[in-house]
Order: sequence, then C-alpha cells, then structure tokens
Amino acid sequence: MSSQPRKILVTSALPYANGSIHLGHLLEHIQTDIWTRFQRMCGHEIYSVCADDAHGTPVMLKAQELGITPEEMVARTREEHHQDLLDFFVEYDNYHVTHSDENKELSELIYNRLNDAGYISKRTISQLYDPEKNMFLPDRFVKGTCPSCGAEDQNGDSCDNCGATYDPTEMKNPRSVVSGATPVLKDSEHFFFDLPQFSDMLHTWLKSDALQNEITNKLEEWFEKGLQQWDISRDAPYFGFEIPGAPNKFFYVWVDAPVGYMASFKNLCDRTGINFDEYWGADSTAELYHFIGKDITYFHCLFWPAMLEGAGFRKPTGVNVHGFVTVNGAKMSKSKGTFIKGRTYLEHLNPEYLRYYFASKLGANVSDIDLNFEDFAQKVNSDLVGKVVNIASRCASFITKRFDGKLSDNVLEPELVAEFQNAQASISQAFEERQYHKAVREIMALADKANQFIDTNAPWVTIKDESKQAFTHDVCSLGINLFRILMVYLKPVVPKLAEQAEVFFNDELNWTSAQSVLTGHQINKFKALMQRVDMDKVNAMVDDSKENLAPTVTIDPNSPLVKDPIAETIEFDDFAKIDLRIAKIIVAEHVEKADKLLRLELDLGGETRQVFAGIKSAYQPEDLVGKLTVMVANLAPRKMRFGLSEGMVLAAGPGGKDLWIMEPHEGAQPGMKVK
Repeated sequence: MSSQPRKILVTSALPYANGSIHLGHLLEHIQTDIWTRFQRMCGHEIYSVCADDAHGTPVMLKAQELGITPEEMVARTREEHHQDLLDFFVEYDNYHVTHSDENKELSELIYNRLNDAGYISKRTISQLYDPEKNMFLPDRFVKGTCPSCGAEDQNGDSCDNCGATYDPTEMKNPRSVVSGATPVLKDSEHFFFDLPQFSDMLHTWLKSDALQNEITNKLEEWFEKGLQQWDISRDAPYFGFEIPGAPNKFFYVWVDAPVGYMASFKNLCDRTGINFDEYWGADSTAELYHFIGKDITYFHCLFWPAMLEGAGFRKPTGVNVHGFVTVNGAKMSKSKGTFIKGRTYLEHLNPEYLRYYFASKLGANVSDIDLNFEDFAQKVNSDLVGKVVNIASRCASFITKRFDGKLSDNVLEPELVAEFQNAQASISQAFEERQYHKAVREIMALADKANQFIDTNAPWVTIKDESKQAFTHDVCSLGINLFRILMVYLKPVVPKLAEQAEVFFNDELNWTSAQSVLTGHQINKFKALMQRVDMDKVNAMVDDSKENLAPTVTIDPNSPLVKDPIAETIEFDDFAKIDLRIAKIIVAEHVEKADKLLRLELDLGGETRQVFAGIKSAYQPEDLVGKLTVMVANLAPRKMRFGLSEGMVLAAGPGGKDLWIMEPHEGAQPGMKVK
C-alpha cells in the first residue's frame, strides 16, 4: 500500500426511492463506510458520495398509489434513507438524489456526446403494452410462464427456476403486474446504445484488476454470446428525464442512475470548490471505486464503463462487488420477521453491533453474508464487550482511583507493545483489500493477548500490596495503551465506540496513533462503553418485522348469509394451526368432466399453488383472473382424479351463484396472512 497521499472518490449503489433501507442495503453502505473511514484515517484525500435513485415506473406507480407526486415521494424517501444511514454511522460527504439539475445536465451531456459520436441509433420495436393502464410494461412488470422450462409466475426478463433470460415477448401466458390484464404487442421507436463497439475496450478493462476474478469470469459469458445494443429509452408515462429532441421519450433509469454518482459529486464540488474534472476527466489520476451488489454487475461493468469511454470521461479504477445478506441461513423473509428494515433494527439494537458483525464476515469475494442471530449475539458479546472493552474496564478504575487518572511514565513490556504495533501493516493491508474479516480476526487475536497480559499480572491482586503499587500502575497503564491501539484498528468499524474511547483517552485517534504510547498522560474517568447484546431485544426486533398487513375478516353471526348450523366446538389450538393467506388468482380454467370444479393457479406472493375449487356455479373462469381469495395455505395436498390440489380457497355466501371473493382494489396483497 502506497504511503503517499492519494486522491480517491468512492460511491455506493443508489438505494431505490420506493422502499425503506433494509439490512441487505446496509451491508454495502457499511462496507463502503469502513473502507472510506480507513483511508481517511490514513491521511488520504477521499470523498464518498451517494444518492437516492429516483426514476422509473415503480416510483411513478408507487406515488400514484399514495396519491402524491413522484417528486414528493422521492423527497420523503430520500430524507428517510439518509437519516437511516446516518444513524448507522454511515457518513457520505454528499447524499443527493438522481432527480436533480446536476444529473439532468450530465445525463444530457453524456447522451449528446454519445449521439454525436455515432453510438446512438433508433429503430422500431414491439413491446408488451397494458391496454387497461395505457402504458408499455417494463420487464419486471410482466409475469408469465418461462419459455424455456415452463415454470409459472416468472418475471418478464428471467426465470428463477432455470436461470434462463429472455425477452418479455417470448413469455407464455403473459400478464401485467400492474392491472392483471393480458398485454398486447405494440410498436414504438426506441433509442439504442451501441455497446458492441466497445467490446475490445471492455475486454481490456475487465482484465485490468478492476474487478474480482469471479465477476470477470461471469462477464465473459456475455462476450461469448456477443454483446447486444442496449435499449436506453422508455415511453411516456414515465418518471425520468426526457431525451433531448425526443418528446415523450425518456432515459431508461439505468442510464441516469450511474450518472447520479457524477451528479452527487458535482453537487458537492459546486458547494465546496473541489475540482470535478480532477476526478472524472479522461486523464484523471485520482482513484474511483464503486461498491455494488452482485445483482447489478452488468450495468456497472459493461454499460457504464462503455458510456463513460464514449462520452470522454474516465472509467472506474475498481468495481467492488459483494454478495447478498441471508438471515439465519435463508433468504430474508417478511413472514418470518427476517426482512428487517434499518429503522426497525435501530429501535431495538446498537447499530455498531451490526457494523462489527458484518465486518467480521466481509471478505473481498462475492459470497453471501449470513446474519445468524445467535452467532451475532455471541460474537459481539464475546469480541467487542468480552475482549476489547473488557481490557479498559479491568484497568481504568485502578488508574482513576489510585493514580489520579494519570498513566505511568514507564512502558512495562515494550516487546508486547511492539507486537501490537507491528501488526498494523497486515491489518492495513486487510482493510485496503476489503478483507475486513481478516483484520477483525487479527485484532481479536491481539485482544486475547492483552487480556492474557492482564490475567497474568492480576492488578486486582497486586493493588492490595503497597510494595507493588508502581508495578500495578505500569500494568494498568500498559493495558490502557493496548486497548488504545486496538481502538485505532477498530475505529473504521465502530466509529462511535472509538469516539467514546477517545473521550476516555483524552486523545484523538488516527491511523498513526497506533505507533505511539501514552505515558504520563491524563485520562478521563471510564464510563461503560458498550452493553451486551440482549437476545430479548433481538427477538423483539424480529417480532416487529413480521408483517401483518392482511385485513381482519369478521362475520356477523346474525347475517342472513349464515344459514348452515355451527359445527361442533373445536379447541383454540386446533384453529390456530390454520394458516389463512391472501392469494391472487392468476389462472382459472374449466376441469373436464367436473360439474362444480375450476382449476385455479394461485399466487401466494412468490409461490404458486394449484387448487381445485368448487365455485364453478358462481364464476366463469375468465372472470376470476386477477381477483383475490383467501386460501388455507397449510392444508395437506390432496390427490384428486383431476390432479393434485394444494390447498383450499374460501369464499363467502350461501352457495350456488352467490359466492363472493375479493377484488384487487380492496387493498390486500398475495401472501398476506389473515388473522
């Protein structure tokens, strides 16, 4: 690692402005913040910027649902996101928004340069169009049957079952997620960025150590298939920037989202006098790093560097890609309470617990990080509280009460101090290379040695012997100094804890502080720095994260609809076993040779079930598609002569033609639990 001061610009992927920050987002922002704080402690000139990603159809539709303008929704969400990040001690030099003057100006500049250089072309394409909402449907707003493997209820651009990618027009039985309507094909002129012209440049850049090897290898698959022109336009209605000279045509959100990095930095430059071109100019010698998740690799590692090259700007020095967050070994789940929002976490737990735990797991690869709550509590309690903070708490009271709060002039074991100081080189390298787990492991090994030193010399025993007062002073002073060195190393990870320690030390810590020892130095009275993780609070956080959005179903016992006699009494425990869920009917069809049955395919919010329901007397199959029903989701599958029925649907009414189920506008969502 170079000892010369460096100029560095760092960015994190932009949180999308239609939902809250959750623990998956926080992995990346914490990873970025640790690296930024480390570089700043080393004395480098480093800036970190981020922003809310504001544009696109989901934001537009969410704002409509809330009855406000997209601009209003984006402003609210940006404020919420920024405050959440600050409360996790993630500090950006600027946190902006892509719906900004700077982003509009830079997006148009890049587009015009690409267009003038011949990298933009136009052609008419056929797209799926929602005839009810009068809008073209983005890929993710189409669901249907995978054209490759036949799996139902797959996204419009890729199949979760077999991994195939395809055009939405290739799907079987497509339907609009927005309205439930069957889309129609409609022609529209679109603008395309000629990515294939940049194949040679991208190949060279990918082999320049800008990416992890596993990402480079994955991207090679795109070259084997042949790079394709990239559709960069979307039709109205669309919340975004209009393409210059093309009324009712808008930049696709993935055009202006990465430009948001530049825009956020430009906003900072305009306010502070930083030279924008020094970091983004084609001949820039500054370093530029993006921290992103593996799901957006293609945009950042193919389209984005090609756009920058074609528009005359510099390319990233590196794109650091991380994996996803799983909780207790599984994908985050709303029903299990493991899809945890940042704010919900903050209402129960210290944010530095999470910062430390993520750091202890994070390497430079793209592996997923599992947040196991028992391991989480054990690691924080054992490492931060039981090892590191414990060093200070074991020594500080003796210094305060018996030695007037002043450290000894003597260094008892210089060789032990040297061992702690010599570890700085490998710890620095680990932070630099984003191998945080290695840095944490080495720091905790040193903490063990500090505690062994205190155990061996037992100041709580020697303090009772008047002849050993100077020795006790030396032992406790060295313990405090070892704790201080550890806090230097941990400061990028737990900045608030380090700040409290600095008050105790009466000293400010930077990376070089580890190479000095405080002798004859006045310290302040020690105050408890960190409490142990309380599993009751962890469990309360999980409980608060379990979504209960389903409407309560009540039935008036005096209603004329309740004609049948009440069945024999059952125990509450029997009833509690029944799991009622809202399901969306995505397919309904007649069952051959069945007088009362319809075959339904039900969307439970990510899972599809087949059910044979006796509601044929009340509904035509085509009238059911898009409607909602309540189903018994945990009923054992039953083999019928028509096929396997995987549950039971519930409808209200006396029977015959008078059976009623819910309409989509009634507010329920697939997968909601009915209580």
